[in-house]
Amino acid sequence: MALKSGTPSLIFPVIFLAAAAIAHAEQPDPAALVNDAFDYRRGKASVSTVRMTIHRPDWERSMTIKAWTKGTTDSLFTILEPPRDRGNGTLKKGGEMWTFNPKVNRVIKLPPSMMSQSWMGSDFSNNDLAKSDSLLHDYTHALEGVETRDGKKVYTIKSMPKPGAPVVWGMQTLKIREDLIFLEEVFFDEDLEPVKVMETMDIRMMDGKLFPKVWRMRKADVEDEYTELNYRELEFRDDLPDRLFTVSALRNPGR
Repeated sequence: MALKSGTPSLIFPVIFLAAAAIAHAEQPDPAALVNDAFDYRRGKASVSTVRMTIHRPDWERSMTIKAWTKGTTDSLFTILEPPRDRGNGTLKKGGEMWTFNPKVNRVIKLPPSMMSQSWMGSDFSNNDLAKSDSLLHDYTHALEGVETRDGKKVYTIKSMPKPGAPVVWGMQTLKIREDLIFLEEVFFDEDLEPVKVMETMDIRMMDGKLFPKVWRMRKADVEDEYTELNYRELEFRDDLPDRLFTVSALRNPGR
């Protein structure tokens, strides 16, 4: 009788531990989630046409950009319009980056310190626009929370730089939907104060998969200063030729 009366006290801890183990098993590995979401965002290779709009309280200007990406490190983007900016472009190959200005017919190799600088006066840096893979290699990732939006789980990830990593940001926080779509990235300085926020909107089918058509980067403390990327065309490919990601192609993109 003693064993029988004591059995429930053994059962409940076992059930609790089993439930906790199941709940833990359902949580994704944060590093794998970030890596998979990054791969989903870039694809193996892509060709796109994007309308960039830089908005300020008292003015606004827009430009159209043609972009090619391959793998996690190579990208080339060039301005199609307005005519005064046509031909300006940026090439990122591995960890190196070059810019081209057709007015002076000059290619300039950017030092690493310039990769975090604004691209064409926008709120996107050179690294942002190239979708730099620094987030994958230079940070450690921890799962901070889970919420539900429109019936889908959304994971909040805190990303901290590895010791000695050559990074600009003291921390990043990410919101990634369970179907691997980035919803938000917040960038913090060395004092862990938010500097800028990137949000994605208008998620729709583009070239056969769900993708945010609109990406908005804004200052963390200012709502009415932002840069918006609106994808007009997007094609995912299995590969692109290496000749597209050369200094020669930067001068004559797409040839």
